[in-house]
Amino acid sequence: MDLVVTNAHLADRPDDGPLDIAVADGKIAAIGHGLVTAAGEVGESYDAGGRLVCAGLIETHIHLDKSRIIGRCPPPPSHEPGGRRVNPVTLTAPLKKEFTIEDVRQRAEATLYECLVNGTTRMRTQVEIDPGIGLRGFDAVQSLAADYHWAIDIELCVFPQDGLTNYPGTEELLVAALKRGAPVLGAAPRYDSDPSAQIERIFALAREFDVDLDLHLDVGDSPDQMHIYQVLELTERYGRGGRVVAGHMAKLSLLPPAEVAALARRLADAGIGVTVLPATDLYLMGRERDHAVVRGVADANLLSANGVTCSLSSNNVLNPATPFGDCSLIRMANLHANVLQIGAPEQLRELFQMLTGDSARLLNLKDYGLVPGNPADLVVIDAATPEQAIAEIRPPLAVWKRGRRTVTRHPPELVRPSQPPP
Repeated sequence: MDLVVTNAHLADRPDDGPLDIAVADGKIAAIGHGLVTAAGEVGESYDAGGRLVCAGLIETHIHLDKSRIIGRCPPPPSHEPGGRRVNPVTLTAPLKKEFTIEDVRQRAEATLYECLVNGTTRMRTQVEIDPGIGLRGFDAVQSLAADYHWAIDIELCVFPQDGLTNYPGTEELLVAALKRGAPVLGAAPRYDSDPSAQIERIFALAREFDVDLDLHLDVGDSPDQMHIYQVLELTERYGRGGRVVAGHMAKLSLLPPAEVAALARRLADAGIGVTVLPATDLYLMGRERDHAVVRGVADANLLSANGVTCSLSSNNVLNPATPFGDCSLIRMANLHANVLQIGAPEQLRELFQMLTGDSARLLNLKDYGLVPGNPADLVVIDAATPEQAIAEIRPPLAVWKRGRRTVTRHPPELVRPSQPPP
């Protein structure tokens, strides 16, 4: 055996007590008791000490290419006239023509590093494509994905952030990226002069190239003109169930729970997943108000309770849409729990699942999880249970990608005085 992790409390087997995980040739070979003795010679042994062990965390929606630009376009103080109004797209768009491949890669790599040390081993990253940035962002992130394959599997979703029908040349660039192997196509209809036409065209391109869809949908001050209904209709018409994800869906926070539940059941029946992005939506929603501000975050627990496959993700990091972030998915789940006032242990456990198994289903990953034969992507978290990890924002202590150690974090140690003070 190449590796045995002992005394592990598995996130998906909470009642089984401490178990051992044996790894050979980058894959999980066995899970059970006493595997160190049974394995004979072991290359590496790690005692989890009764801590929580899960398959690698999954970042389902993040923008590596435009992370860490907040210093180039700092938002105005919120107390100044008009300061509460923020349009991150118009703030970012003028900068893109100056983005070089080297610049995008350097910023993206710094963000990727933080994702890795926080336990992420798989990722879908959104990449903007338009004549302003061309394919430079795509080239940078694609090269980064290749260079860091030892630590993480990165899937690129290309999309038209600044519009499609109103931005000549964008579609041709999207097609070029799809021909170069981009496996996912996205959309941002809110910023198009003809949102419905963009959605129609994006679905057509997805069918032509046989790629999955991951769409930015329904962020705004009013529940009117929600594009999810058109996406529902097209998903059902073209049989794309299981291959469509709606990101954000912040307008759901403006609807009564019964209406959200009814829509959730339709989404579940159609096979449309939802990625909730708490940090960005909390920061951007409700800015038309100067008091009694709405939270603006969709209730992932409610959606999940009605059959929708949900994930939680970081989205933006240190840019005008989200001028903070440390790439901790566990912190993101904790933020969601705070905003939605979630406290029940079983619901916190459900949020942990939205960083792991549910995210894997959302991305159609077929080889994910703590199962013999799957890649040995393992994370040891300094907690006993998933709910404790979320409630206390407990950090990962060790990470393996395909059985190879990629991260080590030492727990903090309190240095006590050698003698009690007088």
